[in-house]
Amino acid sequence: MEVLNTSKGIGGQLNDFRKITTDSKTIVFFGSAGFCTPFAELLAFVLRNTDKEMFFVPGEQLDDAKLIVPTEHGMQLEDRKSLINADTVILLGGVSMPKIGLEPQVMKEVVDEVLGDSENKLIIGVCFQSMLLSENWLEVIDFDYIIDSDLTNELKEI
Repeated sequence: MEVLNTSKGIGGQLNDFRKITTDSKTIVFFGSAGFCTPFAELLAFVLRNTDKEMFFVPGEQLDDAKLIVPTEHGMQLEDRKSLINADTVILLGGVSMPKIGLEPQVMKEVVDEVLGDSENKLIIGVCFQSMLLSENWLEVIDFDYIIDSDLTNELKEI
């Protein structure tokens, strides 16, 4: 695994994401419901002025796919939409959290189904604190890129 770029903050994460999805046409974000939803909307925000079609799928539940659309309040989920085929899959770190209970082999099957016979398949992991790596998802899923962010917080009393 080679480090291609090191950046700081959400802006760095979003810029890297925008760069590696330049050629993507249809993007599907897989994440845990609730926890990952705002991250998918945030990542989608940097692509709001493009013609890319974007979806959010909770876990492996393809029947619950929702379109991610630009609104006056940012990117938001719209009513259910049928998924047929995509060229880019984003696995958000929440899917790999042990308490979510998803197995990487099950997600691999779902990812393979969604990517189908796309010519330019792209699989990207986006996680915090190396979650996808520490839970050994790289052993099962053939990622093209991982955006691994570190989150540091300070609670200060004034």
